[in-house]
Amino acid sequence: MIKAVIFDFDGVITDSEIIHFRTFNMVLKPFGAVLSRKEYYANYLGLSDADLIKQLIAEGRLDIDNAKIEELCQKKNKAFEKLLKEDGNLIDGVRDFLARLKENNILMAICSGALLSEIMLVLEDSRIEGFFESVVSADQVKKGKPHPEGFLLALKRVNKKHNLNIQPKDCVVVEDSRWGLQAANTAGMHSLAITNSYEAKELKIADKIVDHLDEVSIDMLHKLCN
Repeated sequence: MIKAVIFDFDGVITDSEIIHFRTFNMVLKPFGAVLSRKEYYANYLGLSDADLIKQLIAEGRLDIDNAKIEELCQKKNKAFEKLLKEDGNLIDGVRDFLARLKENNILMAICSGALLSEIMLVLEDSRIEGFFESVVSADQVKKGKPHPEGFLLALKRVNKKHNLNIQPKDCVVVEDSRWGLQAANTAGMHSLAITNSYEAKELKIADKIVDHLDEVSIDMLHKLCN
């Protein structure tokens, strides 16, 4: 029986992936490390800001000292917040899905590679922050996806808040990228992929794949956990 759902954020709750792409290129352009949209989605989308920058350095595409990584992340974050206020919004069907979960007493949390400030900006502007028992962001973990640390921390916080002992096998993770799905599977949780960012063929490691949250019933979630 399902007891909790843990959501990725970008590409699942809000359509801000394209804003991440645009703001990364804003801060990378002066260093000649501009990304194409195709390669961003194929190789970098699931990474935290710092991990993406570190990856570009490791690939020899970005020539900066490690000491400047945080500075670049801060510049990207400021640009992201500005564009998000102009362009970002909830993905269609999210609000109704959250309401259905709440009606069925299923606890909810977020585990994201985004920064907490970015996440809270959307949650508060959309007035949906009250649905979530826990929010785990990139700046709260040592290892980002595909490592399972974030998902396990989100569940730990939910359990602590309500004095429960929900097990990973009683959780479903909603993700849009293979990095997140790998993390969910490694954490021992069930995975539900939504094709907002990638085609179904690229999300085959998920236990279930849907095109829209309207397709997901409470019964489907229970069956995933059985």
